[in-house]
Amino acid sequence: MINRILIRIKVLQTLFACYQGGENDCKVAENALLMSLRRSYDLYYYFLLLIVEVTFMQERKIDAGRHKLLPTEEELNPNMRFVNNRFVRQLGSNAMMLSYAKEHGISWTNEQGFVRKVLNIILSSDIYRAYMDSDDDSYQADRELWRAIFKHLISGNEDLQADLEDISIYWNDDVEIIETFVIKTIKRFDETAGAAQELLPMFRDQADYEFAVNLFRLTLQQKDYVNDIIYRHTRNWDSERVATMDMIIMQLALTEMLNFPEIPINVTLNEYIDAAKYYSTPKSAVFINGILDSIVKELKNKKILLKE
Repeated sequence: MINRILIRIKVLQTLFACYQGGENDCKVAENALLMSLRRSYDLYYYFLLLIVEVTFMQERKIDAGRHKLLPTEEELNPNMRFVNNRFVRQLGSNAMMLSYAKEHGISWTNEQGFVRKVLNIILSSDIYRAYMDSDDDSYQADRELWRAIFKHLISGNEDLQADLEDISIYWNDDVEIIETFVIKTIKRFDETAGAAQELLPMFRDQADYEFAVNLFRLTLQQKDYVNDIIYRHTRNWDSERVATMDMIIMQLALTEMLNFPEIPINVTLNEYIDAAKYYSTPKSAVFINGILDSIVKELKNKKILLKE
């Protein structure tokens, strides 16, 4: 589930912290990298559990209305479709989610304000009203409700994203990526799978895990060699004026190109140029693109880079 885009971001962040902290921080940085990736995967389960928690909160709210001293007719006979959602009931019994949540202590117990905010957003939406008024009483309609909620109400909601980043510093750059995997997971749910419905694994395969670890290790191990190449192509620039983040991005890009022949060069270049747009200065993407393009041409001419 943790794709290579997110892996590159986490390695970049870990290297930056490592260089800022010095040699001692670099010795423990690999564990920090793996912890950061684990926290990203935690967010995936937090989102899935949020679906269940929001539903339970609405169920408790309805029950409290029934037991008021003077309940209204609507409170006595509420529309229970939302809380009886079959997809949510299936998710709530999911063996993988319950096991992971128990093992890693994942819970919304201490963040009920956030759960309430999400519930209020849903209850005031046209998506919710259309669902409650629909004649389509099917599992597919129940599942589609939550896919639509995540796609249109939660994903891209800057207010909710800011709250999530306050809950965990590890989620600062994860939210949008993980939301896409939650939407994909909802779409994959099959009623016949019951509690055994498979969720996404932390890594798609062993190769992605090895990519994360090896990219980090090799960037540190080959730092001097890679820097020599970069310095040759930035000799017309004052080295002190080259942003630290720009240097790390170029180190990572060049290390990846030299050591992972299965990844096309243009894929590597595009990923790190995009990272520069987000993590460095406004002019960094153009600068990095120019330097790396020059380096690639040199290494191809010297037959050091043989891939396209």
